[in-house]
Amino acid sequence: MFEIIVIFLFIVIVFLLYDIKGSLNSGKKLSLKNRFVMDTSALIDGRVVDIAKSGFINGEFIIPKKVLNELQLLADGRDSHKRERSRFGLESAEELKSIEGSVVKIDEYLQNSEEATDEVLLKIAKKRGADLCTTDFNLNKVATVEGINVLNVNELAQYLRPKALPGESVDVKIIQKGESSSQGVGYLDDGTMVVVEGAGKLKLKTVSAKVDRTIQTKAGKMIFADYKNNK
Repeated sequence: MFEIIVIFLFIVIVFLLYDIKGSLNSGKKLSLKNRFVMDTSALIDGRVVDIAKSGFINGEFIIPKKVLNELQLLADGRDSHKRERSRFGLESAEELKSIEGSVVKIDEYLQNSEEATDEVLLKIAKKRGADLCTTDFNLNKVATVEGINVLNVNELAQYLRPKALPGESVDVKIIQKGESSSQGVGYLDDGTMVVVEGAGKLKLKTVSAKVDRTIQTKAGKMIFADYKNNK
């Protein structure tokens, strides 16, 4: 009887240890269950690296070999601007490797294909069951139509822009005239366009204007404000 109890306890302990090990392994897999296929534009943009560092996203970052080849080609090119941006993209790819909770995988699938890079990206995303990380507007649209989830840092930035409520004041530098001669147009630090009534003659001056309303357009948010009523 005693031996039976010992054997039973041994089985229970083994089961518990196996269950704990399985839970730990499951947790590890869970942290890497998110997969992101990185395109050239996202790496050159670089903001996804900062987002990953903050912990908002983690998982497996899939960088197609075809994308690396494209970056290398541009980095060795004659155009100084493209050369600089492409080298930054290669640095972004390298920096992703050092982020805790994430791994980088170089995917050689279709690397020698004559298909356009965008087509290869879409096929890899489907094959790997991954999201597509891009800032390319057209690629974003095509991927969405084909049922691929897209992580677009530009769209994220739009959503995270601070909201300016009616009645609040905003400080904005007038860059140019608006559609009406009485309007001045400027931009907030996050790129939001501000149309200021009464500031048409204040080009290159920074004014404090009271927000009337905010509207959402395809190009982003626009704020309409009044300078005269805020003096």
